[in-house]
Amino acid sequence: MRNIFILKNNFKFKKYNLNEVDESVFSTEYDDSSWKNVSVPHDWGIEGDFSEDNDATYSMIVQDGMTKPEKQTGRTGGLPIVGEGVYRTWFQIDDVEKAFLEFDGIMRESVIYINGKKVGGCHFGYLSFEVDITNYVKKGTNLLAVHAIVYPDSSRWYSGGGLYRNVRLITKPSSYIKYNGVWVRQIYVDEKSALFDITIDYEGTTGFTAKITDPNGTVTELSSNDNKASYFIDNPILWDVNKPNLYTAQITIDSGDSITTRFGVRKTEFTKDGFFLNDRYLKMNGVCLHHDTGSIGAAINRSALLRQLQIMKEMGVNALRTSHNPPATELLDLCDELGILVIDEFFDEWRNKKVENGYSKNFNDHALKDVESIVCRDRNHPSVIMWSIGNEIGEQWQEDGWKVARMFADKTKEIDPTRPITAGLDWYPHCFDNRIAFYVDVVGLNYKPHLYKEVKEKYPNILLYGSETASCISTRGVYKLPAKIDISLSKNDDLTISDYGLCAPPWAYFPERELSNQKDNPNVMGEFIWTGFDYLGEPTPYYSEWPSRSSYFGVVDLAGLPKNRYYLYKSAWTDTPTLHIFPHWNWKGVEGQTVPVHIYTNYDKVELFINGISQGIRTHKIDGNDDISHVERFRLMWNDTKYEPGEICAVAYKNGKEMERKTIYTAGEPYAIELSKYYNEINADGESLNYITAKIVDKNGNLCPNACSLLTFSANGTVEVYATDAGDQRETEAFLRPDKKSLSGMLVCCVRNNGKQGKATVSCSGNGLLSSSVDFECI
Repeated sequence: MRNIFILKNNFKFKKYNLNEVDESVFSTEYDDSSWKNVSVPHDWGIEGDFSEDNDATYSMIVQDGMTKPEKQTGRTGGLPIVGEGVYRTWFQIDDVEKAFLEFDGIMRESVIYINGKKVGGCHFGYLSFEVDITNYVKKGTNLLAVHAIVYPDSSRWYSGGGLYRNVRLITKPSSYIKYNGVWVRQIYVDEKSALFDITIDYEGTTGFTAKITDPNGTVTELSSNDNKASYFIDNPILWDVNKPNLYTAQITIDSGDSITTRFGVRKTEFTKDGFFLNDRYLKMNGVCLHHDTGSIGAAINRSALLRQLQIMKEMGVNALRTSHNPPATELLDLCDELGILVIDEFFDEWRNKKVENGYSKNFNDHALKDVESIVCRDRNHPSVIMWSIGNEIGEQWQEDGWKVARMFADKTKEIDPTRPITAGLDWYPHCFDNRIAFYVDVVGLNYKPHLYKEVKEKYPNILLYGSETASCISTRGVYKLPAKIDISLSKNDDLTISDYGLCAPPWAYFPERELSNQKDNPNVMGEFIWTGFDYLGEPTPYYSEWPSRSSYFGVVDLAGLPKNRYYLYKSAWTDTPTLHIFPHWNWKGVEGQTVPVHIYTNYDKVELFINGISQGIRTHKIDGNDDISHVERFRLMWNDTKYEPGEICAVAYKNGKEMERKTIYTAGEPYAIELSKYYNEINADGESLNYITAKIVDKNGNLCPNACSLLTFSANGTVEVYATDAGDQRETEAFLRPDKKSLSGMLVCCVRNNGKQGKATVSCSGNGLLSSSVDFECI
């Protein structure tokens, strides 16, 4: 029988500078009693203080238009990821035939020791891998030691460090199913039937049984005398973005070793006319996401990921690109459950390096084997619809760059011929001229909406989508006047970017340009916004200006609070009635001056009032192909409105009938704290998180949009305060603390269950403000 033990608690950890680790720390005799106690998953970087010296580099990022190396202070988040970390934990082994360790990911390079002996390791932090420890363990107590190393200049964003994904001890019989050894492969599907092949890779005896449970709970059993069996389904229950129905297959071989996996029945078609899911035309409304989850860093946490994906799905997202490396399995599990399509991406570098110690170091020795490992791990997930072999790779400029693309495409299709190959290509026409684009099945173009029509006319049979789009930059709730389109690297002294949503770097653009071109080119399969959430590191355009240390690209900020353009996408991508008005109406000192008012809506028309006086009616315009025309197609603008304290009111109409109205008031002095919770209940498992949002309001309950107050959280009962974050890209106070200054009147506290069931209470206080508390259950 197979037994799985998640190694989570009782780890000892110590962080070292590079080249400081002594081999004695891996010995069973070593005294680690003074080391820090941690639980895994664990990210050593997120626990530290911010500093511009933590991973400052002099880099030339060609994609950002740099022509010479420049100092990069916040490129990897300004957190102490560089160095070496050692983890030690003791575990028990009974009489077993085989014993293995599974690591879902160790950042960045790792070596594994059992009882002082080196047993394996990995060169690539995003890769999952298995180590056979059978010959190194003994009955009773055994020592696992993990040595993780993060070199400077090894990433273009915050990577985290250490055992940031899950670790499992697995014992098996001598005849066993190998690591990632079950493949439920879809052969054929239509509305009446489906056919799957179930293939098992195992060691030892032959033959297996499969117990298949459909989404309604109906069970089918089948068996095979070798390593393969066919599974035929009458009237299959399809997996779809709106109905993510999942089947379960429990595979058992003759020795009793058993594995359970999920799969889905769905039909995907990539055609020159667009993408079709289950014979239905579907635009991919996608986002790119890095692997960190804000204030908790890179350490994987299911409840944090679920919150991210639910916020995205509410915005209208139906697709995700794992930028720019393979994700945690938990993310794919959630996409399976929520109905989110996934482009599973392999690498950010091939042979040509972008950073000094990036994946190019590992390419020659490991690339093809790594592709096999990634595909074999993820190919049962119905959410995964394409494999991306690379992002903005330098080989687009090389005459023979197509050879690497062909090598990856051939290898990927050898392992999984059921899904198309893609890549995120940003150098046009070079990627076509050197033929890289012809060695992928579906071409992803980064930041080229103005070229969609040209590419489709020149290559009428090409399959095309926007693999990375927009890169609009902003700071939530912060506004700069005048409100104008700014496609440059212009900067502000306070290191913020206006939340009017009209700013982008020179290679990018405001989001309406992409939305407009997507509508005008239905044969383009969709877009993947850069990015759904802000992420740690890459604080474009403030490469060298400290303390800027996290991205401005997100539609949602690092704390999980939506920026204005969240409602742009919601109005364009969903049928949910949307009426969002901005900016705030607290502009002391600019009375009588122009403060433009903009609205995102999917209603027919909107009338704006300032203190009861109509400012006119606006409707969406669809004529023209210049920048202003793109903007007016998706947002309503009153660009000549004058500020006077009071209120602004938007009244929305459909078919001539008033449907909704929203009012923003000039807020008074900060008076109280108002709390809200994200989850009504969380699991009492010692790791689940909840997110509590604090708003600073006046006596009438209006948000105080300019409030920057120090707030302090406390918790009792079944949770503890874990981290705080306001989504401010400039904040240098550590995340893992109970107090922080608000940004634009808001702050988010992340609380973690302490392993107990029952009521949890979270309170928040601030100097001169009425405090508040909120309750929820841990079950």
